[in-house]
Amino acid sequence: MTYRSAVARGIAQEMRRDDRVVFLGEDVAAAGGVFKTTVGLLEEFGPLRVRDTPISEQAILGAAMGAAMTGLRPIAEIMYSDFFAVCWDLVANEISKSRYMSDGQVSFPLVIQCGNGAGLRFGAQHSQSIENWAMSIPGLKVVAPATPRDVVGLMAAAVRDEDPVVFFNHKALYASKEEVPDGEIVDELGKAVVRREGGDATIVALAAMVPRSLAAADLLAEEHGIQATVVDVRSLVPLDTQTILSEVEKTGTLFTVEENPRLCGWGAEIVSIVTEERWDALDGAPIRITTPHIPLPSADSLEDLALPTPRRIADTVAKALKG
Repeated sequence: MTYRSAVARGIAQEMRRDDRVVFLGEDVAAAGGVFKTTVGLLEEFGPLRVRDTPISEQAILGAAMGAAMTGLRPIAEIMYSDFFAVCWDLVANEISKSRYMSDGQVSFPLVIQCGNGAGLRFGAQHSQSIENWAMSIPGLKVVAPATPRDVVGLMAAAVRDEDPVVFFNHKALYASKEEVPDGEIVDELGKAVVRREGGDATIVALAAMVPRSLAAADLLAEEHGIQATVVDVRSLVPLDTQTILSEVEKTGTLFTVEENPRLCGWGAEIVSIVTEERWDALDGAPIRITTPHIPLPSADSLEDLALPTPRRIADTVAKALKG
């Protein structure tokens, strides 16, 4: 199954299970989504539960917020994560805080899914990775799957959660494929997965940086004899610090690989946690491998230069370990 098809499967699994789950967004119904990630949902669930909306992110999230407050479990799609900038007040001040402000009188079982990330030459206004925006807001849970199976399982966990969840699908992964088991798949938010085990280095990555880190681990083994562990964070809020700390203890190293711009990225938070709680386990300074603090270019060669690549990841790890 492709990552693209997994998006529709994950949503459909939860819509079949619970009549309260509804889905709304721009071009998600008749058109099957601008990235063709919601094909078939309108045909199966009908126009009352799968709704096309006007081109207004504020309207989409306002309607979803009201639906959640009155007993539904909406999934709202913001086409590109960059567009959170035009409806951020609803996310940061209303959806994330109203359960707290109402002393629990209203709840917000609401999922906001979006296309996130670079790699498709969409330029500075349609290619951002904004997980760090969302994780800085108290009251939001933040998920970013790297595999088709995790898209299905983490969507189920997000829909069933009583708190609002921002769900970042990575646009550059839509064509990726893997075997996905039949039947219901349900994961748990806040659980990282170790994708590869090695005793020499711990690499922590998210979303599209996971397959790139796995490719880098292969290069390290082939060229330098370095065996690297690759941890797929999957969920930034809640964050599985136990798994990350455990894997760092095994190797004495930490390398974070993130698509965020370098300033204030999620990797900085993980580095801070590790240095505070496992300083004695580290054999050297943690190293962040990031995108520069620049607007992303649309030219293919320049975008490729900006994003962490398997080669840059492998060379950085090898240099740190071999001096």
